[in-house]
Amino acid sequence: MTQTARELLPSLTDIEQAAKVVYGGMAPTPQLSWPLLNQALDAEVWVKHENHAPTGAFKVRGGMVYMDKLAREQPGLAGVISATRGNHGQSVGLAAARFGIPATIVVPEGNSREKNAAMRALGVSLVEHGSEFQESREHALHLSQERRLHMIPSYHRDLVAGVSTYWMELFKAQPALDVVLVPVGQGSGMCGAVAARNALGLKTRVIGVVSAHALAYKLSFEEDRKIESPVSTQIADGVACRVPDEQSLAVLRAEVDEVIAVTDDEVMDAMKMYFIATHNVAEGAGACALAAALQMRAQLRGRRIGLTLSGGNVDHDVFARVLMRDSAVAAGALQAPAQVLPLQQRRTA
Repeated sequence: MTQTARELLPSLTDIEQAAKVVYGGMAPTPQLSWPLLNQALDAEVWVKHENHAPTGAFKVRGGMVYMDKLAREQPGLAGVISATRGNHGQSVGLAAARFGIPATIVVPEGNSREKNAAMRALGVSLVEHGSEFQESREHALHLSQERRLHMIPSYHRDLVAGVSTYWMELFKAQPALDVVLVPVGQGSGMCGAVAARNALGLKTRVIGVVSAHALAYKLSFEEDRKIESPVSTQIADGVACRVPDEQSLAVLRAEVDEVIAVTDDEVMDAMKMYFIATHNVAEGAGACALAAALQMRAQLRGRRIGLTLSGGNVDHDVFARVLMRDSAVAAGALQAPAQVLPLQQRRTA
């Protein structure tokens, strides 16, 4: 029997149980309101800093929860395997190492060198295969059968329960948010936002954000059916999805209010703005929510907005090019007159 979107999501109890595992391995991340971003968007903006998590991205929460349950249910497991563009693989690597479980990760050829290095440093056995994520995932499935390894999916209820903990932190700190914007790769972040909102009984709108160069989830949302779409993004590898996951797509279609597409240029503008306004580093996918907010600035004016800076794992040479790139959006939005009292007024105040 087909599960409903609500049945696919973790409950409040599930999320609370997941939080015990998550906080055994990391502290909550901050949610901060940055004056320059408020000024740029003419709104009250709260940034959830998942770039401050142990692996530099939100995925680590789901990995800890999934691996904790797996280790208890399948002691003596030969090993685990999964596919990733980087952050999911680091999550699996860190969690597997804590339980002494060998981990193999398949990445596309030409994947981020620094994400690959980070995974290897966590003890992961790295396999490069395919030109994009879907080909890597299919190869990982093949290897899981060939080597008798447990295949960790990109989407699973336990992964979402872990991810939901960061949204619970944000929603409990700022329950009056009008809207949150969240990047959609394979959907765990988006599903985590929906699960936490529903668990707390909030009415906050959830807007999904995809790359304009990887439109599978947006097209599937609009057509109300699963649609594959080619991937050509050069900067937002974390949302470079060609084939939507069936379960996360069901949640998206039932629970998300809107899906916005952002171009690579808009993403790079947002990466640069994050650094100028907050001096935080955002990878491409990690800046997608801000890119969408900038695109929707007129509709969001005066609202309370939640943005997830979902990851900061960008190669240094790529980030250097982003910072050197001209950005009228960043320059114009951040150059408002300073509010400084004249010297005489300060003396007499």
